Amino acid sequence: MSNNPTRSGPGRPKDPAKRDAILSAATTLFLGQGYSGTSMDAIAAAAGVSKLTVYSHFKDKEALFAAAVEIKCQGQMPLPIFHFDQSQSVEQVLLRIARSFHELVTQEDAVNLMRLMAAQAGQDQTMARLFFEVGPQRTLLDMERLLAELDRRGLLRVAAPDRAADHFFSLIKGCHEMKVLIGCGVPLTAEDAEAHISEAVAMFLRAYAP
Repeated sequence: MSNNPTRSGPGRPKDPAKRDAILSAATTLFLGQGYSGTSMDAIAAAAGVSKLTVYSHFKDKEALFAAAVEIKCQGQMPLPIFHFDQSQSVEQVLLRIARSFHELVTQEDAVNLMRLMAAQAGQDQTMARLFFEVGPQRTLLDMERLLAELDRRGLLRVAAPDRAADHFFSLIKGCHEMKVLIGCGVPLTAEDAEAHISEAVAMFLRAYAP
């Protein structure tokens, strides 16, 4: 994120520090109180800004929630991570993505957010839809585009990139992620995580070898 104030339209430049404070406060409140239980007034108070300032950065609560989820995902898995260049092998590119994805889904905030989504399933469809659209769905689409490119180059054989992207991330998450999510497991050690990631990528490459 740039340190220079940017304009999104007429008016005074937006303050990046205030935007960051709003996003941080919103993330904490959404995780603790849920989407419907969090008000813009509460977010403004927690961020130490006026409600007018919150609305000057985010047009409504939906936009703020979407931004909070998006910045979390992009911080760990920015779009360039899905870029392929010939200086690296396909295996190296997939390992890079797998490591970042595994770290993202096992972080405490991500685990807590998934628990919140599961707890509110069927009650807060707005929150569920926004979360999926700016988080998992965007990651799947980025991976789908990469796999389609690798297929065009003849480096993998991927007839259905959308299903292959789903297969890839499902392999990386594995059963252990579910155990952590429901509270009957602990995160893998760095050594075990690397072994799991390497084995999953190797399996994926065998399945989609040209």
